[in-house]
Amino acid sequence: MKLSEKTWFAIFALVCFVYVLLRFWNLTASCLWFDEIFSVHAATHSWNSLFLFVAQDLIHPPFFYVLLKIWISVGGENLFWLRLFPVFFSIIAIIPFVLLSRELKLNLSTITLALTFFAVNGSLIKYSQEVRMYSLLLCLGLFSMWLFVRFLNTGKGFLPFVIVNILLVYSHYFGWFLILTEILAVITLKGEKIKQLFLMFGIMTLGFAPWIYALWQATNINSDVGQNIGWMTKPNLLSILQFVFDLFEPIYFEQSNKDSTAIFLITVPIILIVAMIAVLRLLNWEDVDEHEKRSLYLLTYFVFTPILLAFALSWILPYSIWGTRHLIIVFAPATILAAALFSKKSMKPPLQIISLILILLLFGAAFLLQLTRDQPKYIWCAWENLAQNLDESRFNKSESINVYTFEDLVAYHFWFASRRDSKSNVQIIKVNKIEDLIEDKAYFLPRGFGEVKTTDDFEGESFFIAFRDSELSEKKPPLKNLIAKGYKIGEPKVFEAQGLKAFLFEIQK
Repeated sequence: MKLSEKTWFAIFALVCFVYVLLRFWNLTASCLWFDEIFSVHAATHSWNSLFLFVAQDLIHPPFFYVLLKIWISVGGENLFWLRLFPVFFSIIAIIPFVLLSRELKLNLSTITLALTFFAVNGSLIKYSQEVRMYSLLLCLGLFSMWLFVRFLNTGKGFLPFVIVNILLVYSHYFGWFLILTEILAVITLKGEKIKQLFLMFGIMTLGFAPWIYALWQATNINSDVGQNIGWMTKPNLLSILQFVFDLFEPIYFEQSNKDSTAIFLITVPIILIVAMIAVLRLLNWEDVDEHEKRSLYLLTYFVFTPILLAFALSWILPYSIWGTRHLIIVFAPATILAAALFSKKSMKPPLQIISLILILLLFGAAFLLQLTRDQPKYIWCAWENLAQNLDESRFNKSESINVYTFEDLVAYHFWFASRRDSKSNVQIIKVNKIEDLIEDKAYFLPRGFGEVKTTDDFEGESFFIAFRDSELSEKKPPLKNLIAKGYKIGEPKVFEAQGLKAFLFEIQK
């Protein structure tokens, strides 16, 4: 589209503004959930114990938790400050996003369109607000891609490239997939650089060796990765289709398994338009100059190699590693690639303009739908809410208040909610072996964590119980078990969300 450079710069600035606003939208509307609680819990350990605690969890390296510890030491643990941490990295990611696009010799209009796709992506908005390492992975992944392309083009910046990649793999193991992608791209596109890339790989392996040793020690103290990811299913055609929706879904994201996977009336047309543009580009491939082809090849490597590696390894390894959040490293090159397809060489100007207008209208419709959608309540917020319902006067007593739970997930949430009150003398106890009570094994108490006690039975004359179910019945456990033991059941405090109810009961003899 023929607009002046100043006009495109103004549009670019507006897109950046929208990008930031969307990441602050409803930032504190929901409480912390299980994995975010683990992040804060890990970061509040002492420096001596933090690395061992994280190593025992096995599935994530420590760099994110180190940075979060520093962040908490500056601003504390209030919800806004915690959620601002991932937002900070998602905003910083704009810098390498633009630098990568410029290194690929894209013009300002294409960069602006790419950033628009990037700004409104629902999954990216979601993971920019979670107190997890995914926005850090996105940010460092973009820096790595930019420095890699810069190194290919100029031969400069090898040292910062190596340093960023070491930080990348210390942020998430999927960072290694990006490293392998870069090596593969050098082998096929610019073989004379391969010695430097293998040197980088060797330095990174040596730099990562201390963490490998820490993981080896953790596996010797009864840490089993199957407990962490054994619930993940191996990817199939439906998984691939869902991931494609995640790549192009604007504004909306699936927050829990009770939500719809996508807004199909919005996302299907967007995907069809992009697919049409891709086909037209392929049909006019002879008109594409060599430099542009090289940029498209690089972007294709960045998008498809990590996806193929994750897919193949999920079937080869004992456990699947497939997940949208892990593959966040491909979202930026995917949006840049999609924007690069919209070129006057691949279609006539009227078709180009109509396609872009349709996509922007669909983005606007997605925003309006989300704006008018009721803010959902999530069942994991029940435990923080119910913890506040414990009689405040009880905290002045010297004896401990016992709260019995029946799931690790509930125990961990309740413990975290009560620990944040300096006056709290609440003791959370997990009861095992309650027949007919089903527990979600995807969530478990952290290894090396002993502040939640475990038992096989109830003790004491007075205590509380906390559990969740679709309905309340004294003919079902745990109330059935307590009544059989002669306990009296008090009036419940109830929190209802997502078709489930969470209960807090006072129990007395």
